[in-house]
Amino acid sequence: MHTVQQILNLKEANEIWSIAPSATVYEAVQALADKRVGALLVMEGDELKGIISERDYAREVILKGRASKETRVADIMSSNVITVPSTNGVEASLSVMTGNRIRHLPVVDNGRVVGMVSMGDLVKDIISDQQSTIEQLENYIRG
Repeated sequence: MHTVQQILNLKEANEIWSIAPSATVYEAVQALADKRVGALLVMEGDELKGIISERDYAREVILKGRASKETRVADIMSSNVITVPSTNGVEASLSVMTGNRIRHLPVVDNGRVVGMVSMGDLVKDIISDQQSTIEQLENYIRG
């Protein structure tokens, strides 16, 4: 099984997409669409302040009748961010995500954000690993 760092190394574009807490929610939604991602880290400089996702937008703006061009990211972001170190295993990280009902997991080493993985990234790795095991067993059985 891989570590989260290995997953980050395999990702095509391992860029850290972020937005400032002072930005508008409209700007955040535009960035989500432009980057084709489901969540953005909320950062001031190198400091992780929170995370904002499509789910936050739906629950905190749409359902509450707020205006996305007037609401600040800081007003709706999740500020209690759950993170893992890059040495964390895929299964352990997936367990953290399912246990906390989150879909995006920032990877932080020594207080510094080094990337973010999604549930899809981790599930894809597990499926790939299982497929490899199946192929090895089939080859062994065939001789």
